[in-house]
Amino acid sequence: MGISERREREKSDRRSAILNCAKELILELGVERVGMEDIARKAELSKATLYLYFSGKEVLFNEICEEAAKAFLMRFSPYWESGLTGISALKRFWNGYIELFGDSNEMVLIFHVYNYLKSWPCMSTTLNNIDEPYKSPFVDTIFDMMKTIIEQCKAEGVFDPNLDSTLAMRLVLSQFSFFVGNAANIPEGTDKSQAFFDEMKNAFQILIRGFACESVEHSQLDIM
Repeated sequence: MGISERREREKSDRRSAILNCAKELILELGVERVGMEDIARKAELSKATLYLYFSGKEVLFNEICEEAAKAFLMRFSPYWESGLTGISALKRFWNGYIELFGDSNEMVLIFHVYNYLKSWPCMSTTLNNIDEPYKSPFVDTIFDMMKTIIEQCKAEGVFDPNLDSTLAMRLVLSQFSFFVGNAANIPEGTDKSQAFFDEMKNAFQILIRGFACESVEHSQLDIM
């Protein structure tokens, strides 16, 4: 390996190490309390060196969010099959979410960091007014995927045809965000208990029943 290739690899390794240090701090302290000085200290770098890799906290956090969203989509792909009904796809999305939330911290990073960067999903804003430097195609894909599922449920006569798909998508994702936020404030060891997952399931069940046509049997909407 030449000197140039070695330097590039060292630079890539250090960049990854910085991101990992930032993730650990976010999970430990919360996204609002983590600053560039904290990240530099944990990564054992000077603040000036850190800025050589990331021009600011928002840029660094946006990369973390994008990586986490990409990991979610990769984990969810086995649940996404062609030919599924809308409600079946929604159940697959839910089960993929529960599996990922139980096994890793990607969901915490996605929701907490993206909430910090863009205050999403906010009822008073649209998805089109996000500043381009902090736009994540992977998070946008999660938005689009959920909206597509909701529109399919409407087309199949399960959800009210007058339901605002964008608003419904935001409600679903804000419900996920709410539970992730609560879990982050619960003492370690209790945030992924069966009781907690049951509460998540019940709240989500109530939400999608509110989307349904009056003629639809509630049993059709059972998540698990």
